[in-house]
Amino acid sequence: MSGHSHWAGIKHKKALVDAKRGKLWSKLAKAIIIAAKLGGADPDNNIRLRAAIDEAKAVSLPKENIQRAIKRGSGGDDNDNLDELVYEGYGPGGVAVLAEAVTDNRNRTAPEIKKIFEACGGKLGTTGCVAWNFEKKGLFVIPKTTAKKTVLTEDAVMEIALEAGADDVSETDENFEITCAPDAYESVSQALQKADIEAEDSQLSLMPKDRAAVNDEDTAAKVMKLMEMLDDHDDIQKVSSNFDIPDEIMEKIER
Repeated sequence: MSGHSHWAGIKHKKALVDAKRGKLWSKLAKAIIIAAKLGGADPDNNIRLRAAIDEAKAVSLPKENIQRAIKRGSGGDDNDNLDELVYEGYGPGGVAVLAEAVTDNRNRTAPEIKKIFEACGGKLGTTGCVAWNFEKKGLFVIPKTTAKKTVLTEDAVMEIALEAGADDVSETDENFEITCAPDAYESVSQALQKADIEAEDSQLSLMPKDRAAVNDEDTAAKVMKLMEMLDDHDDIQKVSSNFDIPDEIMEKIER
């Protein structure tokens, strides 16, 4: 199971199931603030903001919270002293890990992230050490069975997605995953809405160009622990990795 597909499939579910909705909402509000600050308040002209809003709506962030975050970001508030950072490093088994962060105190965050890497048998690296192996992509996770109990076929999803400019459609046990270039994100999103297909998750995500196989159960468990600990940190927005763990090993870990 590849890093991005696994994480896209479970991270929001896990956060909600574990009663961490408040923490997740706070992270998504920060993402909206940063997107509005960098690209303006109009999601039609700010792909990053549109993706952040879509992701927030997918986990039921209230509309008023979204609007407040947009206003806060686009207003250039002096008290919004938020820095956007990317921490790069290596996890167990040499897998590449990228952790995207938004923090108001980088002197606090950096040593905390370093400690998490080390606690899980990894190592925080220098800027650029693994970033070369990742590229920004639009990602849509589509359940095979819609909210209206309609069962989607791969051919139907592929036709809609590819006509809208998507790069690829892949299939997992429960979902279809659509990937596209960032500038095709809006057209794919609109095509899915027009077809009355609701994405379980949609975002702009850093995806690996090459995979690192993890075939040892102990190493795989440590990789997942690192991903979860990073994702659980208040300042970390998203975590990406190039791990490729066989399904049978992942099933043992998740039991």
